Amino acid sequence: MYYKNRGYKVFSVFNTVFLIGLSLLCIMPLIHILAVSFSGRGPATANIIGLWPIDFTIESYEKTLSSGNFLRSITNSVLRTVIGTIVGMSLIVAAGYALSKENPFFKTKAVYTWFFVFTMLFNGGLVPTYVLISKIHLMNSFWVLILPGAVSVYNMILMMNFFKAVPRELEEAAYLDGAGVFITLWKVYLPVSLPAIATLSLFTLVWHWNSWFDGLIYLTDVEKYPMATYLQTIVVQQDFSKISLDPQSLENMSQRTVKAAQIFITALPVLVIYPFLQKYFVKGIVLGAVKE
Repeated sequence: MYYKNRGYKVFSVFNTVFLIGLSLLCIMPLIHILAVSFSGRGPATANIIGLWPIDFTIESYEKTLSSGNFLRSITNSVLRTVIGTIVGMSLIVAAGYALSKENPFFKTKAVYTWFFVFTMLFNGGLVPTYVLISKIHLMNSFWVLILPGAVSVYNMILMMNFFKAVPRELEEAAYLDGAGVFITLWKVYLPVSLPAIATLSLFTLVWHWNSWFDGLIYLTDVEKYPMATYLQTIVVQQDFSKISLDPQSLENMSQRTVKAAQIFITALPVLVIYPFLQKYFVKGIVLGAVKE
């Protein structure tokens, strides 16, 4: 009867309309970018394109996908995202598993936990970090995009809390069967932690894919730029020398359509991957937050 009364029906209609409007606010900018990328030079330059292409053309995509710097930046971003996610999640899982143990098994647990929490509250700052990275010879190398931000303390705490929620009896049964610490982690904890691992992996993946600032300040060779840094130099700094298109092509096309095409291609991988991992979000985060 509760679901059939007038108040619930009014709330349901209002909630549905609100969520549809919120969804449109998120989707419409992406549709506009897509429409601009498929439009001709005149409408794009005049800024009269709405949600539908005018003077439909795919020339901006043809030129974008033939750009050497653009294709290299995609490769760099894919490598960074894959390797960075593997390295980051390996460290997060290892640290979260160790810190999830009770004090009798890990007597200095509180010291290490507060050490990690301290890094969330305070950091050395940009200049000391830049000097440190320069001193350890990571400047203008691929690993400068991976190692400095390899461990996300926030994600590690979520992983730690998830491991705390795993029944203690499972670990004790594994120990009775002769399993060690690493076997217990691999065969007991990881299989039951897939929702949390999938959630945190998606967080890490999106962070690596969208990160641009580290590439901008630590890399001096444009051929090593990841996709986000490459787009930042074009869209924000308006440095079109990195597009690597011939002058005739730039005369025949609007730079706005080229930028729109590159932005949409960059956003496409996350849009494709996200729906398959979305179901893990609520379950993974809730289960990782039920214990201290």
